[in-house]
This record gives sequence, structure tokens and C-alpha cells, in this order.
Amino acid sequence: MSQHGFIAGIPLVLGGNVFGWSSKGDEAFEVLDAFYEAGGRMIDTADVYSAWIPGHKGGESETVLGQWFEKSGVRSEMRIHTKTGMLGGAELYEPARVLQSLDASLERLRTDRIDLYYAHKDYPELDIAQIVAAFDGAVKSGKVGSVGASNFDAARLSAALAEARASGAAQFEALQNEYNLVARDAYGADLQQIVADNGIAMLPFFGLASGYLTGKYRTEDDYAKSQRGGRAKQLAGANGPQVLAAMDEVAAETGASLPAIALAWLVRQPGIPAPIASARTVEQLHELLEFTKVELSDDQVARLTAAA
Repeated sequence: MSQHGFIAGIPLVLGGNVFGWSSKGDEAFEVLDAFYEAGGRMIDTADVYSAWIPGHKGGESETVLGQWFEKSGVRSEMRIHTKTGMLGGAELYEPARVLQSLDASLERLRTDRIDLYYAHKDYPELDIAQIVAAFDGAVKSGKVGSVGASNFDAARLSAALAEARASGAAQFEALQNEYNLVARDAYGADLQQIVADNGIAMLPFFGLASGYLTGKYRTEDDYAKSQRGGRAKQLAGANGPQVLAAMDEVAAETGASLPAIALAWLVRQPGIPAPIASARTVEQLHELLEFTKVELSDDQVARLTAAA
């Protein structure tokens, strides 16, 4: 069992960004039920999901999850991870605002405790001590088990850890940055070292590069077919095709799907106990879960890394 109380079950954090947006009602509940039945115990969401949709104001995902917790009765077995800091500016990290945002998330999630509460982005203009103190306040409220940082760079994460040690505040125990086979800059060697030295859990988002690493985007026509196509093309970068070629080889050798290979590669990287990935349908969820049964050889991991 992990040293972290916010980690449990199979090594997959279910991404909640789709709930209340492209996955609603019974379809969303079916995905959540199937995740629970498969041994999934960690769900990631944020108070900003899905404010990017016209007519939405954020909190839609948390609301769906709260309804599911109430209906399923399994809240005590689940680890809920949520985030604040995107629905405005730096004022969101004033101590009183963090507590206000936390209470709003708790109400939507229909629970009295968040297992992992993240600062969703850094505001470099703020003194790091203010951010550390604000999230320490969330822990001291008794409503948050652990705190994490998302979209922080090495210098700021390092400063936050030093500040927490100096002041006796709650330390960031998790990092959530973008990381996958085609986009690796946001979790470079410097951050990997900090994570290793401090026992932090890195839980990467965009593990499938907005669908690019599923292999469904191989031509310009493919990109045009999906609402996520533009983002997938951006994430694929110049190396995309050679990464897919290496993944196709490993798929031929293992019989595993491309999504399973992409996620299996992630959990072989330093400091990563589980990736975050979302599923709109039960069928997509079963594709994601396949990675927990894939054993990549050292050689296969090395070839995938080299292609990237």
C-alpha cells in the first residue's frame, strides 16, 4: 500500500473532466460503476470542470460525482482528488478564498472531506509562502487529507517544499503535470529528482495526449473528425508519427492496444504510481483498464522512450 492516503485501488486515476460535459446522466454513472467494479478507487476532478462549455460555470463534474457517491454509497471507499485556482486569478489563493472554494467543492461532491486538494496552477507573482499557507489552512480545517500542486515548475515546487518545512505547514504530497510519450517537458529530469527526493506522487494528466496516443489520429482527416482533434495534433508535435510507429511495433509484440501501451509506459517512469485518464463510455474505460495487465519489457520501454 502506498505511503499516501490519497492512493488506493488499481493504478489508474479516473479523470473527471468528461462528467457533466460529454458523459452525463446514466452514461456517466455506468462508467463510474464499472470503474468501481474493476477495483478503481481514485477519481480526479476540479472546480473548473467544465467551465469551457457555453452555459457552464464550473463544478458540473463535481456535481455529477456527488450524485454518484450518494446513489452508489461507496464514498468511504473512494479517494476523491479535486483542484482549485482556475476560476479567476491570484485572489483565489487568499486563505479565505481557498476555504470558500473548498466548501463549495465539498457541497457539490456531497462529502465532508477531500482526500487530495490541489493548487490547480501556479501564480508566479505570488510569494510561495502565501500559497503554502493557504493550502495548509485547508488541511488544518480538517476537511482535506493531503495537498498537491498542479502545473508547477521545478523552482516553484522546490520553493514550496522548503517553505513548508521551514514553517511547519502541510507539504505538497502530489504533483499533477502534463506528461506522456509525446509531451515530456512539464516533467523533466529536474522535477523527477524533486519528486524522488521528497516522496511525492506524480499523477500525470493527458496520459493519452488528448487521444493522439490511441492511434486514432494518423491523417489530417482524422484530426478533423473529433472535437479533440486540434488539441491532439498540437500535442503530437513533430515526434508523433515515430512514437506511433514504435507503439505499433510493441502492440504487435504484446497484443496490447495503443492506449494500454501508452499508460503502461507512464507507470514505468520515475515517481509515477498512476496516470490520470478519462473515459466517456464503459467501452473506453475497459480499453484504459487493459494497461493494468500489460507487462512491458525493459527493451520495449527503452524503445518507446527513444522514439519520443
